[in-house]
Amino acid sequence: MRYAHYVSGAFRSDGDPFPVTDPTSGRSAGTAPAASEALVDSAVTAAREALHGPWGATGTEERARVLHRIADGIEARFAEFAEAEAADTGRPREFAETVDVPRAIRNFRAYADLLTGRPERAYTTPATGGGSGDGGVLNYAVRRPLGVVAVIAPWNLPLLLMSWKVAPALAAGNAVVAKPSEETPGTATLLAEVVDAAGLPPGVFNLVHGHGQGGAGEFLTSHPGVDGIAFTGASATGTAIMRAAADHLTPVSFELGGKNAALVFADADLDAAVAGTARSSFTHSGQICLCTERVYVQRPVFEEFVAALGRKAAALGGYGPMISAAHRSKVLSYYRLAVEEGATVVSGGGVPRFGDGRDEGFYVEPTVLTGLPQTARTVREEIFGPVCHVAPFDTEEEAVRLANDSPYGLAATVWTKDLSRAHRVAPRVEAGVVWVNCWNVRDLRTPFGGVKASGIGREGGEHSLDFFSEPVNVCVGI
Repeated sequence: MRYAHYVSGAFRSDGDPFPVTDPTSGRSAGTAPAASEALVDSAVTAAREALHGPWGATGTEERARVLHRIADGIEARFAEFAEAEAADTGRPREFAETVDVPRAIRNFRAYADLLTGRPERAYTTPATGGGSGDGGVLNYAVRRPLGVVAVIAPWNLPLLLMSWKVAPALAAGNAVVAKPSEETPGTATLLAEVVDAAGLPPGVFNLVHGHGQGGAGEFLTSHPGVDGIAFTGASATGTAIMRAAADHLTPVSFELGGKNAALVFADADLDAAVAGTARSSFTHSGQICLCTERVYVQRPVFEEFVAALGRKAAALGGYGPMISAAHRSKVLSYYRLAVEEGATVVSGGGVPRFGDGRDEGFYVEPTVLTGLPQTARTVREEIFGPVCHVAPFDTEEEAVRLANDSPYGLAATVWTKDLSRAHRVAPRVEAGVVWVNCWNVRDLRTPFGGVKASGIGREGGEHSLDFFSEPVNVCVGI
């Protein structure tokens, strides 16, 4: 595949090449150009100029039509996007075809549809002096775009999460400079081609490739011409971006890491809880910020649950690799650490052997652990792999305390047939999203984000549009 920057309506390949690797085989998938600081600056400048051109005067109906054209373009090249997404991440193509590409299309259509009905309140106030006149004043709010927005997407769900930020940013009238992960440049490049074909004015959407620290990511987040930063990725990277943004008081929207908890009560449908926890722990080989890494099971069903989950993990097939050799090494180091800390390995704990080309890829086994204290590093630190630790609890109070005993607070699941308990427990869990008897079911209008080290702000529906625009109050003497 040809990887290229897209700046001011033109594709460019200038910059030192960096390797792109196929995680299923460990082989080279080509090279991508790394954007220089000068190229990033030209992208920001092009975005700024676009705001002062025709795009700045574009109304909501035309912006909605633009978003639908982008969605149409992705739909027309569905197979190419699915192939590129599977090649970028290494996960089965079926996942890209049923999740990533359809969701990207939905993201653009959802924000196109949302644009047409966003009322702002208006207030009339009696005369109170201050030059307001005898008729008092009329206050109403209008929204204007933030301006030039930096969108930085991660490698785990590159197309889905890139489109989830680009769509509302464009819907709100901003100009965008996007940077995908250096691990997954493919679908971002295809998206630039679709945007180009959709006929947006030059500079409205720009794409730069490269690394984070010391590269395109740092050049972009520290640029004084950037008016807002939307980032999904590791908490440590979010901290670094926030430091860079602080110099210019640039607003940020962060969706960061998680060490997500599942609470399984004794009255739960155990088969459903086991199947749901296997899905929430091992989907995309655990490389989703919403995946479950801590499972707390009420003692009467603890042993039965652990045995059943271990069997599920051992029977899994068709799972994908870690994104890179470095990430596989990190996950395997936690597998070793767990044993050193005293864990019992119920299932997995090593590297699978397939007897084919995948043996050179970056795979690890889905792993179930037990026996560790709450203070163990394996229980407290985000691993971001196909692994969960299962521990018992006795009371509802203890379950909530254990779930909240974490520096993270992104998501949680609660498994119970007791509806009253579900409504008691869910609001007490310190997480931005709590699922009851399900996992990763998303309505795009609802708020999504985390607390503590898991993020700042909320994405989804009106919440994304609120970040990507600013309300301006207009007060008119009448």
